[in-house]
Amino acid sequence: MQKYNHIYFIGIGGISMSALAEVMLDEGVRVSGSDRSSSHIVDKLKKLGAEVHINHESKNITDDIDLVVYTSAISNDNPELLKAQELNLNIMDRAEFLGLLMKNYSHAICVSGTHGKTTTTGMLSSILIETDMQPTIFLGGEMDSLGGNMLLGSNDLLLTEACEYKRNFLKFNPTMEVILNIEEDHLDYYKDLSDIESAFLEYAEKIPADGHLIVNVKHEELFKNLKCSVITFGSDSGADYYPENISLFPAPSYTLMHKGQKVVDINLRVFGEHNISNSLAAAAACLALGVNASTVKNGLHDFKGTHRRYEYKGTVNGASIIDDYAHHPSEMKATLKTAKSYTEGKVITVFQPHTYTRTKKLLNEFAEALTHSDEVILLDIYAAREKDMGEVSSRDIINIMKNRHGVEGRYAESFKAAADIIRTLAAGDDTVITMGAGNVDEVVEYLK
Repeated sequence: MQKYNHIYFIGIGGISMSALAEVMLDEGVRVSGSDRSSSHIVDKLKKLGAEVHINHESKNITDDIDLVVYTSAISNDNPELLKAQELNLNIMDRAEFLGLLMKNYSHAICVSGTHGKTTTTGMLSSILIETDMQPTIFLGGEMDSLGGNMLLGSNDLLLTEACEYKRNFLKFNPTMEVILNIEEDHLDYYKDLSDIESAFLEYAEKIPADGHLIVNVKHEELFKNLKCSVITFGSDSGADYYPENISLFPAPSYTLMHKGQKVVDINLRVFGEHNISNSLAAAAACLALGVNASTVKNGLHDFKGTHRRYEYKGTVNGASIIDDYAHHPSEMKATLKTAKSYTEGKVITVFQPHTYTRTKKLLNEFAEALTHSDEVILLDIYAAREKDMGEVSSRDIINIMKNRHGVEGRYAESFKAAADIIRTLAAGDDTVITMGAGNVDEVVEYLK
C-alpha cells in the first residue's frame, strides 16, 4: 500500500468503500472519490480530509491519481472508470483492494453466508472490543458502539464481512472463516446452488492449515477434506457448539454447549430465533481465538444490533415501526416470524425487492415469504447495479400471492403512497416493517 500516495474511490459513500477510505486517510494517504449523492458517511469522510465529488464524472479522474478503486455496483460504462482506463491508471476492485490490505494483518476473520453476515460480524465486534486484541473492524452496516461502520485498531487482527458475489471473497486472505449458511442468491452471476457451493469450498480452501473454519453444521459435509480445523455450530448436539434450555421471550436466551459440556449461559438483547444461530457462530469463533467464556457472554449481551437489522424507528397510529434489511426469502421469513411472535395485532410489511435478477429467479419464494405477513405493500424493484429489461415487476409477486396462496397484496407507486396506505391500516398493537436492501427505509420519513 505504501506506493499509493493518492487513491480515488468510485462509490466512496458505500458502507464498505467508506471504511477502506477511512483506513487510507488514517495512513496519511490522499483520498478522493465520488458518489451518487451526499450522506452522513460522505460528510464524515470530508471532515477526515477526503475530497468527495457528488456524481460520477470523467473530469474527476486526473493523472495524479495512483490508484482507482471501484465497487461491484459500478457498471462497465461508468465515466470515471472509462477515464481511468483511458489514462492507463492502476485500477482495482474493492475486493482485491481489501484482500491486499488484509495481508497487513497477522490474523484476519472473514464472515460470510447468504444472510446474517452483518449481525454476526456485529456480535463478534461486541465481543472482541472487550478483549486486548485491539481489532480493526469493517462492518457492512452501522453500529452505535463502533460509532459507525468501522473501528481502527492494531495490525494484529482484522474482522470483516466477505460477500460471495462474483466470487469476490476468493480475493481475500483469511486465517479464520465463519460460514453461516449457503443458499441460492446472486443468481445473476451463479448458475445454481451447486455453483455457489463450489465457490464457498474454494474460499474455505484458502484457510491455512493452522487456521479455523467455523461453519453451520448443515454444510459440514462440503468441507470434510479441509486441512484446517473445522468447528461446527447448529441447533442440536450434532454440532460442536449448540444451544440448550432455549427461551425466546422477552429476548432469546440459552445455555451454550460444547460437545455435551456447558460453556456458559447466553442472554441476547436482539430478537429472533435466527439470532441464536448468529450468536452461536460468533461464540464459536471467539472461543477458538482463545477468548474466555465470560467475555463471550458479556459481549453478546452488550450487542444491541446494527442499523437496519430489525431496528426500531418509532410509531405510527400507535403501531411500532421496524426497519429491516432482509432481501432474501429466508431472511424475510425469519424477520416476519420474529415480528409475529412479538406482535399482538397485525404485521404490516412494506417490501422493496432488490435487483431484477434476484426477483425473477426467486419470484415464487418471495411471494410465499410475504404470506407470513398480515398486510403486504409492494414497492417497485430497486435496480441497484441492474437495468430494467421489462421481464419482472413487483406486481408479479402480488399476482402469485393472490393466485397461488389466496393472499392479497397492494402496490404502491411511491414511498409517500406506501405511507398513505400504512396510515389507513396501522393501529395500536400492530407492527409495521419496512423491508429490503434498497432505500425502502425512506418510507419512514413520510410516516413522521
